[in-house]
Amino acid sequence: MTSSILWFRRDLRLRDHPALNAAVEQAGAQGVVPLFVIEPALWDGAGDSRRRWLAATLRSLDDACNGRLTVRRGDPAQVVAQVAHEHHADSVHVSRETTPYGRRRDERVGAALGDGVRLVETGTPYAVGPGVIVNGSGSPYKVFTAFSRSWHDHGWPTPAERPARIHWVDGGSGDDAEKLIADAAGGELDFEVGEDAAHQRWEDFLDGPVDHYGTDRDRPAKDGTSRLSPYLKLGVLHPRTLLADLAHKRSDGAQTYRTEIAWREFYADVLWHQPRSSWHDLRDQLSGMTYDEPTRAIEAWKAGETGYPIVDAGMRQLLETGWMHNRLRMITASFLTKDLHVWWPVGARHFLDHLVDGDVASNNHGWQWVAGTGTDASPYFRVFNPVTQGQKFDPDGAYVRRWVPQLRHLQGKATHEPWTVDDGYAEGYPERIVDHADERKEALRRYEAAR
Repeated sequence: MTSSILWFRRDLRLRDHPALNAAVEQAGAQGVVPLFVIEPALWDGAGDSRRRWLAATLRSLDDACNGRLTVRRGDPAQVVAQVAHEHHADSVHVSRETTPYGRRRDERVGAALGDGVRLVETGTPYAVGPGVIVNGSGSPYKVFTAFSRSWHDHGWPTPAERPARIHWVDGGSGDDAEKLIADAAGGELDFEVGEDAAHQRWEDFLDGPVDHYGTDRDRPAKDGTSRLSPYLKLGVLHPRTLLADLAHKRSDGAQTYRTEIAWREFYADVLWHQPRSSWHDLRDQLSGMTYDEPTRAIEAWKAGETGYPIVDAGMRQLLETGWMHNRLRMITASFLTKDLHVWWPVGARHFLDHLVDGDVASNNHGWQWVAGTGTDASPYFRVFNPVTQGQKFDPDGAYVRRWVPQLRHLQGKATHEPWTVDDGYAEGYPERIVDHADERKEALRRYEAAR
């Protein structure tokens, strides 16, 4: 018998991992080579937070693999084939990829492996693999509500058992890859690292906070969300594990959380059927919309210097931590697309560069929901008011004061309207770069013209 290779991608865990089970079964006593490939196409464009989170997670995975995780840098089509040749492996095991980039890459890798070496796909990063849920005529669902209903009815497998014993084989990491990991791993993280930490976070959330998720999830000053998205992004946790535990919870909050998982699966399904929607409007009703390229305003938005406190707080949280509360993702996206009249891919790219949970399906379709060009889209004429949004979801200004130190001398509603108090700008906070009321009218004018 020959060894097998487990090529980790968006599945950096050992529990509930069907591809790992398949690799162990195939290899038998010869063992499994655990491999991760640092792909320049993905690594080079990532921001510091994304690299740091991945590097730390890989180090944790290496510990779980008894220090035998093989990390190489380069084109996967060359690297995977080379490792398979070095270890006389007859199979490379993966979780099936579902993104346009991942599907193209895996086709190239499969071709490069040549005769005698199989690329074996087992499972996906989702509870129900994208493309599985279709309507009665065999077509994909176009709106979330119908998809969610069918997704619930379809169900999903129970979590896979971890193999009782795994014989890991050290494939030898490349010096350049090890240096990249070492250089990126420095600095603080906003999340505990590793599979055990992810499960502990989930258990803590399940033991109470999930019951209030329906209301607390919209309050950015509260720890009211699960904050599991960075772990789900890298597959440190599988959504199937979460759904199995949620089956024992009957609260409204638990049901809301289950629905949020369904949204994640829906967006992955949309991308599977419509790969072009990753960077283009899913719906063409607004194809005639005119957009601006206001360089200085875009840079102010990225830096959290727009003069609108709730917007700036969200953008600064992103830059400092690599994460942003979901309510703020909607508010900041609306500001860029509706107040600054910028096409949504500009913002989506910035988010993906920095978010440790940045996932092309959820991120880019979430942006289209706000922009009014995607499935289940918020109507284009719905323009978030950054002041009233701040006052509604951060009523005492605690979130803004946490991330915008120039406003820590203000309290309550004044935190969201520093222009209404005498000392609002005393600590150097910038004035508003646009007038929201005027830009709302302009957004509606463009919407009518495009229609």
